[in-house]
Amino acid sequence: MNKAMRNPAVYIAFILPAVVLIFMFFIYPIFSSIYYSFTSWNGVSAHPKWIGAENYIKALGDERFWSSVLNNVWFIVFSIGIQVPLILLFSLLIANVQRLQGLYKTAVFLPSIMSTAVIGILWGFIYEPNIGLMNRLLGLLGIGPVFWLSDEKYAMLSILITNAWQWTGFYIVMVLAAILAVPRELGEAAAIDGASRIQQSVHVILPLIRPIISVVVMLSIAGAMKAADIVIVMTKGGPAGSTDVLATYMIKYAITNFKYGYGNTVAVLIFAITLVLTVLYQLIFARRSERVEF
Repeated sequence: MNKAMRNPAVYIAFILPAVVLIFMFFIYPIFSSIYYSFTSWNGVSAHPKWIGAENYIKALGDERFWSSVLNNVWFIVFSIGIQVPLILLFSLLIANVQRLQGLYKTAVFLPSIMSTAVIGILWGFIYEPNIGLMNRLLGLLGIGPVFWLSDEKYAMLSILITNAWQWTGFYIVMVLAAILAVPRELGEAAAIDGASRIQQSVHVILPLIRPIISVVVMLSIAGAMKAADIVIVMTKGGPAGSTDVLATYMIKYAITNFKYGYGNTVAVLIFAITLVLTVLYQLIFARRSERVEF
């Protein structure tokens, strides 16, 4: 056995399947998308027409492209500014529960294992103008019906709330695992020194779980840039394209209008923007949170 493991061919045999899969499903698609982004192609013809950077010029000059970028930015801002603080709050609350903690963890995690189509339809009923729960509650306060998904002022906010509801529980479980891994002795020592529960959370627990918080933020950025399914299910990018994100903008051109060359251009731009955002986050913020020792 030891003699076999010293043979380089054995290592190659082990890693070759993984390398082939990575090339087939990651490397090759990226480079093929880059190539087709410089072409005019309907997805059917055998010979795409090379047009250079025309697709990129068109995309960067398209107002709907930039409105889609803005909606992705709203996803990122909502995720980091509202969703992440709520994740930390609920994680700390559940961590301090003495009874039925498993039930609470299951309850918050349940939406993240449900299909996005189910989530979208469920919240579609909640936002329904005439019999929906949201307008029923507003009616109790004397507020008239709001057209949550058909009014440009509220449609994007409605989608952001629904998306946050679906994925908050997934991140809560991640953060909760990190909190429960913090040695209790640290909290007990802080309590002896007179620290309250809030002070223990702010000055002891949160600094110690910075690495997992950093991961949650980075995953939120990546998830915000690839958001598409919840938008398609709830509004299909409407009304009047006001809820289109980059992914739905790409789908409309590539699949609906058979402009696969332009669709690949948008896909490459999505990849580039996501890469830049994650690299900047790693350089500016994440490195400060990489090493935390108990």
